[in-house]
Amino acid sequence: MNAQRLTMTFAGLFILVALGLGHFSGQFNLGTMSWLWFIIFVGVNLFQSGITGFCPLTKILKAFGAK
Repeated sequence: MNAQRLTMTFAGLFILVALGLGHFSGQFNLGTMSWLWFIIFVGVNLFQSGITGFCPLTKILKAFGAK
């Protein structure tokens, strides 16, 4: 695993851990719909793309002509 993928994995993991700690300490409730679910989506996507090397946004951007 190269440094970029390892960085993405840790970034996603830290986002998810921070959200989990905030939820379990009672600072916010993930049981209700809020913008925090968007952050969860970003964290999960960062984590999985670091592990697998597949990033859906990269595929979409390449389809639109990004290099």
